[in-house]
Amino acid sequence: MNMKWSIEDKLLYGCDYNPDQWLNRPDILAADIELMRKAHISVVSLGIFAWSSIEVAEGQFQFEWLDKIMDDLHEAGIPVFLATPSGARPTWMARKYPEVLRVNPSGNRNLFGLRHNHCYSSPVYREKVQIINTKLAERYSDHPAVILWHISNEYSGDCHCDLCQVNFRTWLQKRYRTLENLNDSWWNTFWSHTIFDWEEIHSPVPHGETSVHGLNIDWKRFTTHMTVDFMKEEVDALKRAGSTLPVTTNMMMAIEEAENDPGLDYWKFKDSQDYASWDSYPAWHLPGHKVFIPGEVSDEAVDDYRRASEVAFQHDIFRNLHKKPFLLMESTPSKVNWQGISKNKKPGMNILSSLQAVAHGANSVQYFQWRQGRGSFEKFHGAVVDQSGTSDTRIYREAVRLGEILEVLKPVAAKDYSPRAALIFNWENRWAFDDSMGPINNSRKAYIETLRKHYFCLWDFGLPMDVVSGEEELMDYDLVIAPMLYSLDSKTAENLKNYVHRGGTILTSYLSGYVNETDLCFEGGSPGPLQYLLGIQIEDLDSLHKYERIHLRMGEDYPVQDYYEVIHPLTAQVLASFTGKNVEGLPGLTVNNYGKGMAFHLAGRLETESLKALYQTILSDRGIHSLKLELLECSEGINLQIRSGDNEEYLFVMNFCDTPGFLRLSKDYTDCLDYTETVSSQWDVKAYGIRVLKPC
Repeated sequence: MNMKWSIEDKLLYGCDYNPDQWLNRPDILAADIELMRKAHISVVSLGIFAWSSIEVAEGQFQFEWLDKIMDDLHEAGIPVFLATPSGARPTWMARKYPEVLRVNPSGNRNLFGLRHNHCYSSPVYREKVQIINTKLAERYSDHPAVILWHISNEYSGDCHCDLCQVNFRTWLQKRYRTLENLNDSWWNTFWSHTIFDWEEIHSPVPHGETSVHGLNIDWKRFTTHMTVDFMKEEVDALKRAGSTLPVTTNMMMAIEEAENDPGLDYWKFKDSQDYASWDSYPAWHLPGHKVFIPGEVSDEAVDDYRRASEVAFQHDIFRNLHKKPFLLMESTPSKVNWQGISKNKKPGMNILSSLQAVAHGANSVQYFQWRQGRGSFEKFHGAVVDQSGTSDTRIYREAVRLGEILEVLKPVAAKDYSPRAALIFNWENRWAFDDSMGPINNSRKAYIETLRKHYFCLWDFGLPMDVVSGEEELMDYDLVIAPMLYSLDSKTAENLKNYVHRGGTILTSYLSGYVNETDLCFEGGSPGPLQYLLGIQIEDLDSLHKYERIHLRMGEDYPVQDYYEVIHPLTAQVLASFTGKNVEGLPGLTVNNYGKGMAFHLAGRLETESLKALYQTILSDRGIHSLKLELLECSEGINLQIRSGDNEEYLFVMNFCDTPGFLRLSKDYTDCLDYTETVSSQWDVKAYGIRVLKPC
């Protein structure tokens, strides 16, 4: 029997493999194995969308083809992440059991098609998933090739069917116990929306109720609950069949704009899996492209360097989910096929972006996909092996080179990513703020974009960071950043106060502490339970038109946009004031001594360069060291990250520009990837290049 397997000391290189698309071509399947070996592939994810190839009719299973693939991979020395196929059900199931298909917000049951078109409340769907998962576990848990279960695929979406309505009401009854509690928590006397019977509650839909914000956010909580519950049932079926292998599920980009949001609170998935994994598909190579916010374009350009910070933000979320190495489950060696402009990665970018994940704590680099299919939706999606089927392509050669590099870097897998700061990102806060009516009702709300700006400043300085929910232990961090913590539950509030009282440093911003977890404004006003921590009372919040500008005077004048607060210091000290018509002299930046620590509050939205100036001051005053500000100098476009442990460190020097760069260090290093073992304190870094350095 396979022993419990761990990724903590392994650095894997792999891909999604779909041999079920080529069962009539044994020559191609044989060629795949040989090409994988040449590319140094050390793991494949198998069977993700293979349900219709395994269970060709209800109760009629065909495992022989999968047996052979598994045996061939094992013989070639390639382990397997074996998937449960619940991400896409077969046609026979939808035809015989239409209840497994989702009902959309308009009340119409979807037809068969796409992926994820299934209802998590459906007893039939749960039964069918448990049957096939049980058979997979009974047959393959002890297969020497299988080292981990890949549960389903990119969970997302909701269902509004009658079964889900019943489960939603049951969930609400457990949460609120009485209708009186629910009505009070949702403020249902507004517009005469008082609920008199649990049966009167329906999910928020366009032709029904959408104005009760407590209902809206509880529906999202319920959707997360049902998805996690469904995943737990998947895992339980494997365990009941005797499997002791670890599990993961591949998650999607966590900080996308609203239309790409998976609609799930990923923090809630921690206890249902052993490792976090995610699928990374950034839009590289759009120099000068403005930050896209639906319906509007921001004033700040996004080049590959800024895009790299957004990807790093995602890595830091998933690494922190379990506070240990994560899996980069999907990426592309070349291009995707679904972005507006699907550009090939330029020479070097696949290696650079893959090793960026390793620098931030990934212990795997994996692609979707190994071989391009000949038809359907993803036939033009990037792959290691393209339609030509040969190894004579730039993409394949670069994939081989990356495989060689990862073998050299195997010791990195046992090293830690040591964060110095934490940024609070809370899904429920995002849902509440996005749903609020006011103070701004267009894209300039920009909660996600604000997080990206704060993250970028510290990432640019080379300060290792975690992204956290706000509920975990915070004392290991030198600095905690909590911008726009609009919705604040009592647990997070107490956690922040305890952190600062024991000596921590925190920065909050405008729109923090305005409502509780059911979206009710705090009695006594804002910042609610943070009032004594911050030492301020917020009198008012005002919004600025795009053509309006006020400034924050911090030595020089920094422009303020979109929001500013009128605050009154209670015990806080004013560090900087606003200047401009109607705001002259109003406090704009304060600091409050609280216990052994300090709490800063920024009362207006700053642009990125202004934020960087603020953070540089805070880091210097608080004695918080960062790589760029303290250890070295380097050209624009280079980012630095460290993985370290056991008295050994690896410095990743990454150039996200299309021009060469350089850096100078305070001591000598050698490059792990330079076979000449050059010793130097000054290094050139080619365009889209990377060096992995170790101190001499």
